[in-house]
Amino acid sequence: MKLNFTGSSDPGLIRSNNQDAYYIDPEGRFFIVADGMGGHAGGEEASRIATQEIQAYLVGHWQSSKSSQELLEQALWGANEAILQDQQNHPERADMGTTIVVVIFRAPEAPWCAHVGDSRLYRFRESQLEQVTEDHTWVARAIKIGDITTDEARIHPFRHVLSRCLGREDLHQIDLQPLDVKVGDRLLLCSDGLTEELVNQKIAGYLQDTPWVDKAALSLIEAAKEEGGHDNITVVIVALEDSQ
Repeated sequence: MKLNFTGSSDPGLIRSNNQDAYYIDPEGRFFIVADGMGGHAGGEEASRIATQEIQAYLVGHWQSSKSSQELLEQALWGANEAILQDQQNHPERADMGTTIVVVIFRAPEAPWCAHVGDSRLYRFRESQLEQVTEDHTWVARAIKIGDITTDEARIHPFRHVLSRCLGREDLHQIDLQPLDVKVGDRLLLCSDGLTEELVNQKIAGYLQDTPWVDKAALSLIEAAKEEGGHDNITVVIVALEDSQ
């Protein structure tokens, strides 16, 4: 099995700066998407710090005896600490934080995913799009307990309220899970600038109809902008292909 991958980020049509960040390991070992928040410079700084810290940790410890789950968890805790340290050094950025979603491919283990916040991982398989991660938001919890519907959640005034993000002293949990993948699957990591604008059926349509991952990523971003592009939009696509 070989991986074909791409990523792209766009400020969208409303915001002057891009507080999203992403990183793709050149060897295809791991993929990161972050969506920062907190003032003009704060969000940009938080997503940048998180992305750099996680990348450096994973590269530096890749050959260690730790499991992929341990590596991911420690990388994200390190990123949280680095943002907290930066907040102390720069009080003007005290309210900054970031969401994060990371996927790691480290044979012979199964791939793993870690996330905090509402940046998402989807798996597209045989024309079906499945959301793998669960948003750490007020509305996601309200949907789960039946207080609101998914349609209501899309326009709810609290839809951006996070229950968890990196850059908080009170972060107590990072969600980690092994991934079930096979040849033909496509993984989509994205910030909420994409999912705010496009419903799942539209996202699935672009993944289905565009065989080239580069073109699929750009098409998704353009489609989100056509729907208003109210937020920064970041997309990373990983296609699992036959190595023959």
